[in-house]
Amino acid sequence: MVRWAAFSCVLVPVVLLWYGTSAAGAAGTALGLAAVTAACRFLLRRSELGARLGAERGTAARGGGRHTRSTTPVD
Repeated sequence: MVRWAAFSCVLVPVVLLWYGTSAAGAAGTALGLAAVTAACRFLLRRSELGARLGAERGTAARGGGRHTRSTTPVD
């Protein structure tokens, strides 16, 4: 997935230049996409590491992200 994001960081500015956008605008777009890609990659790695450590400890995440008490019915 990160490879496609990196590819788009190159492709989008090229397309913008092709359609007449300024070089500064295309460069700004490339930097913005690169920053978002880096942040997503960081969060993905952190999530994978947390899941791996939780599995090793036997406390894997419950999934879904809902915090309910054991007595609360879930539909």
